[in-house]
Amino acid sequence: ERHQPPLSPGHLLGTDEIGRDVLSRLLYAGRVSLTVGFAAMVVTIVAGSLVGLVAAYYGGKVDAALMRLTDVFLSFPTIYLLLVLAAFVEPTVLSITLIVGFTAWREVARIVRAQFLALKEQEVVLAARALGATAPRIMGRELLPNGIGPIVVAATLQVANAILAESYISFLGYGIQPPQASWGIMLNNAQDFFTRAPWLAVFPGVAITVAVLAFNFVGDGLRDAFDPRQRVR
Repeated sequence: ERHQPPLSPGHLLGTDEIGRDVLSRLLYAGRVSLTVGFAAMVVTIVAGSLVGLVAAYYGGKVDAALMRLTDVFLSFPTIYLLLVLAAFVEPTVLSITLIVGFTAWREVARIVRAQFLALKEQEVVLAARALGATAPRIMGRELLPNGIGPIVVAATLQVANAILAESYISFLGYGIQPPQASWGIMLNNAQDFFTRAPWLAVFPGVAITVAVLAFNFVGDGLRDAFDPRQRVR
């Protein structure tokens, strides 16, 4: 039952080149792609927030060193950096998650640094410093809770970016490998059947688009919610 078209009996979205149900495979691939997206987001937010927080709090040479390191990583195009790293590691869900996460922290670090540069001069931080609070306590108890809004927004948007990044490298053959499925590897498998069975590329492409749009809309909504200038008095 290879290449059964959509709405065939028993196969709502048709079948692929070896007779597998496209809907079932799409749902299973979604679990892998979303797992990579959320896990990579956690890695990105933790690494980026740590770099941005330390740079903003200590300033001076520490800030300059960390920001120059960030600039060095920003000078490399993300897709090429992903492909280079993916070419040297065994492609598993864990390795792809770490690669995607550790190549996306740069933008988060800049966002967090800018936020905390303003917060560290507020009265609550100055009071904590005057009372003898240690640097880790000030960063963890005063700065981080008061600057959580931009981090939450960045986290939401990073899920969408991670899904796209995983799809890129899987489509190019360096990401998730068969027999595991992801939306990117489904697009990779569909390359030879664009004319014969276009639905094999359409459905995973639509799934990626809908997921990315959904997380971007959530991120935009959270940005408006955390921005006091957007609130109607």
